[in-house]
Amino acid sequence: MGIAAILVIVLCMCSLSLTDLDSGIKDGDPFDATPTENPETQGKQAREDLPEEQEPSPVSDFDNTYNYILSRLAAMDQAIHRLNVGHYTLDVKVTQLLDRVSRLDGTLGEVEETMQQISLLTKENRKEIGRLEGCQKGRRVGYKCYLVYRTYETYAGAAQKCLERGGRMAMPRDRKEQEALADYVKAFFHPGNWPVWLGINDLRSEGLYLFEDNTHVTYFQWRKHFLSSQPDGGKRENCVAMASDDGDWWDNYCDRNMSYLCEFDA
Repeated sequence: MGIAAILVIVLCMCSLSLTDLDSGIKDGDPFDATPTENPETQGKQAREDLPEEQEPSPVSDFDNTYNYILSRLAAMDQAIHRLNVGHYTLDVKVTQLLDRVSRLDGTLGEVEETMQQISLLTKENRKEIGRLEGCQKGRRVGYKCYLVYRTYETYAGAAQKCLERGGRMAMPRDRKEQEALADYVKAFFHPGNWPVWLGINDLRSEGLYLFEDNTHVTYFQWRKHFLSSQPDGGKRENCVAMASDDGDWWDNYCDRNMSYLCEFDA
């Protein structure tokens, strides 16, 4: 063949090669002269291309201590806040309690005042009842009423009981009153013989006999007998009682328990 024919053939072959190349690009084949590599190899190379991750540096002891202190301070702050809230609540409750106690104290004061008034009225009523009882159940002599009580009391106890009933211990000031009392007491205890307290004593001074109202006794009805002449107790027996059989007076120990005789204004 001649040279011209060879050139024509080479040009045709080049034209065909270019046509195949264009067809391969259009079909989506990558135009890469390097051979296709394994996916695992590509992944490994990709990982090698990325920068290596750095491990976090360990936290220092100072940072740990600092964080611990901060957490403890935060806990303390919360505790203080709760304590303040509790203190405020307690203060409110204490204030309310004091207010209630104040109101209760005022109410108790009113109740006590009412009870005192009731007690005073009760005492007055008791005295009035005692006076009426003395005149209705006892013996009336002139402007006085006498009543015997068979309960046993000491001299001081009998004086107190007579006062509570609105009266006083019997104080016969003359023969008329003495004889009326002797007759009444004898009839009351008949057929027995029981002594009763009179409102007479020499507690202030030996031998100086006074009535319960501190006036001097000017009339006496001492028992006179050769075996037992009264008074004979000296400083030991300082309170006077009346015998119910004959009405004579005897001095006795003041702490002896016996019946007593009260008198009331008629």
